[in-house]
Amino acid sequence: MIKDKIKTDLISAMKSGDTQKRDVLRMLDSMIKNEEIAKNKRKEGLSEEKILEVVGRAVKQRKDSISQYKNGGRNDLVKKEQEELDILAEYLPKQISEDDLRKIIQKILRKNNIKSSNEFGKAMGVVMVEVRGKADGDMVKKIVEEEIEANL
Repeated sequence: MIKDKIKTDLISAMKSGDTQKRDVLRMLDSMIKNEEIAKNKRKEGLSEEKILEVVGRAVKQRKDSISQYKNGGRNDLVKKEQEELDILAEYLPKQISEDDLRKIIQKILRKNNIKSSNEFGKAMGVVMVEVRGKADGDMVKKIVEEEIEANL
């Protein structure tokens, strides 16, 4: 389980003196506990899928911060956020390549007969269920838009 791996890696980071990894994993563990409390699942814990969603949110936060820090010229903070992002990425499933993602999206659009930009929301919903945790939402959005535009 991911939660067990996080706890094991946290203990290892504390023993080895890796303060950055320790701090990131503590933050992630707290996010998971907060989600368990919010969902009233403290005793039984979250499912693997829900834990992946929490990790995904943490990754998205880092990506957003990196973008903002780059725009602000804060390369010191970009470096820190990127290092945290690298640590968090270890707990996500392997990401789908852009080419493979495009093929999956094309197949889903054909299967569901989605050809209009009016059906963008429907397309995103179906695609995200298929690739949840394995692809970045922004990349999915970009490719879905491109593929729907190509079908017009």
